[in-house]
Amino acid sequence: MEKPVRFPDVMLLAAGHGMRLRPLTETIPKPLVPVLGVPLIERVMAAARHEGATRFVANAHYRADQLLAHFGGLLKVNREPELLETGGGVKAALPMLVSDPFFVMNTDAFWLPGADRPLSRMLARRETEDQIVLLCVQPGRATGFARSHDFCLDPHGRVTRDWGAPVIYAGVALLGKDHFAETPDGPFSLNLLLDKALEDENLVGMVLDTPWFHVGDVGALAETERILSA
Repeated sequence: MEKPVRFPDVMLLAAGHGMRLRPLTETIPKPLVPVLGVPLIERVMAAARHEGATRFVANAHYRADQLLAHFGGLLKVNREPELLETGGGVKAALPMLVSDPFFVMNTDAFWLPGADRPLSRMLARRETEDQIVLLCVQPGRATGFARSHDFCLDPHGRVTRDWGAPVIYAGVALLGKDHFAETPDGPFSLNLLLDKALEDENLVGMVLDTPWFHVGDVGALAETERILSA
């Protein structure tokens, strides 16, 4: 009898300074900024747990001690003496990740648990090990996002720069450890991997079928809390 496949690990990006959320982030790290009393990182983890995620790893730099104290050892945390950016932060934490592929999730954007199962659909969408799958959201479903869009999706669900339906990157990517094989040591952006996958036509998207909240600044925080309180 085959063992059930365990849900992939989730890498939480939690090391940034959160400058645009000041003055809140003068005393706490951005992932712990509360949205109606619930820290951002807890909202992100709740949506992933709803789909079966059980293993989480986070990177930490700014006010890392507070993040560690909040979870009391219940979350694996890779402390960064220097900021490694999104790509470098994931690469440094690869030894702590068991599954391959795994999810990378920003900790300043979320959707409500149970409203959709996008992570499971992303897993089903990944057809080859070379592919990176991005969670995308239609601009009309996005709160707290200033730009018109990040990418477009063609009729086959491939990510393009300017052809197809405009979408916003929703801060979740499904990718494998091999994608980091030729990346530099030290700080670099996850965009380095996304750009290469796009060039190789290995970047695909899955559209979130529920409202999405990006809490990048104090205005977006206020608007998100207003909507969730309605």
